Amino acid sequence: MTNRTPAAQRAIALHRESWGKPAVVSRAPGRVNLIGEHTDYNGGYVLPMAIEFDTVVALSPTRSGRRSTVISEDFGKAALDSKRESIDSTHWASYVFGVSHLLHGHGISTGSWNCSIATDVPIGACLSSSAALEVALAAALLQLAGESWEPAETAQLCQRVENEVVGMPCGIMDPLISACAIAGHASLIDCRLLDVRPRRLPEGTVTAILDTTTRRELVDSAYADRRSACGRAADWLGVAALRDARLDDVERMPDELANERRRARHVVTENERTLEAAQAMCEDDAEALGALMNASHVSLRDDYEVSGPALDAIVEIAQTSPGCIGARMTGGGFAGCAVALVDTEAANAFASAVQESYRVTTGFDARVWLSRPAAGASLLD
Repeated sequence: MTNRTPAAQRAIALHRESWGKPAVVSRAPGRVNLIGEHTDYNGGYVLPMAIEFDTVVALSPTRSGRRSTVISEDFGKAALDSKRESIDSTHWASYVFGVSHLLHGHGISTGSWNCSIATDVPIGACLSSSAALEVALAAALLQLAGESWEPAETAQLCQRVENEVVGMPCGIMDPLISACAIAGHASLIDCRLLDVRPRRLPEGTVTAILDTTTRRELVDSAYADRRSACGRAADWLGVAALRDARLDDVERMPDELANERRRARHVVTENERTLEAAQAMCEDDAEALGALMNASHVSLRDDYEVSGPALDAIVEIAQTSPGCIGARMTGGGFAGCAVALVDTEAANAFASAVQESYRVTTGFDARVWLSRPAAGASLLD
């Protein structure tokens, strides 16, 4: 059990206003990925950390037959029927429906329930607000049913929600780090083996999350196109996934597969960078880690082509701001957030410089958060 977070206080208050005292309260964090982008669905390596923003679910059983009711502080109320087999994938409650529906498919019986949701994870910022919701809800429903799952099992179910219910062909990284993060540590994750190894940030550094305040929906053709291109590249290379490819073989792909070659080159080199970054963290080498983050952004911009004007602008500004050791876009791309490794003593000056320069350069206001690595999902008192 863990003490209440700000989002928990709001979720509990919302539940009390609607139905009374909740029986179960659970939290799960968002995440920022330090390096290892678009490698998880290619069976590769990622290096994310949970952040100090939570999504919280307060839940209690009810006797309303098949009907469950959910209230979100951001999106309002929705009713779910336990006999329902599908839902509009664009509806915000599709994440809630998906978790409940797939748990029922595993024989987890929770009956009907009332649920309130509050979050501090910025929605649409590529900080895994959806994974945080799915993981928190799964933890609450499992507790209500008297069941106990390993974090990796919960993460796999939540990935299925994204893939099968919402229609987002994402990998395992987001729900896995939300479910199993260790406080004070980032995690090197082998997305094929689901092996998770904690890594501390270099001494004297802090992570800065840089929100461009631009937004993009990820459930669209651009994301699916990247994944399809990776699959075609793997087929041509004769490997099960691009994790198994060698750079020399990628560079020999024919010009008619130039697009697939660029996508594969990013994945192969990004896996190498991620493993090198984990080693740099073991050696407390902040400069090496920062250089790898910078190189990752170039690869995402030029080979994988998932950056965007706002992301490029804020990364360039960050890299030239006081105390910055390295910076890159983070998440699915095109919009949302970047991440920077910053000297702790210069962190406040860095944040102010980025916000001012970004406003002058783009005309938009950026948000900058400094975050320590947070703990994964937990039940609350």
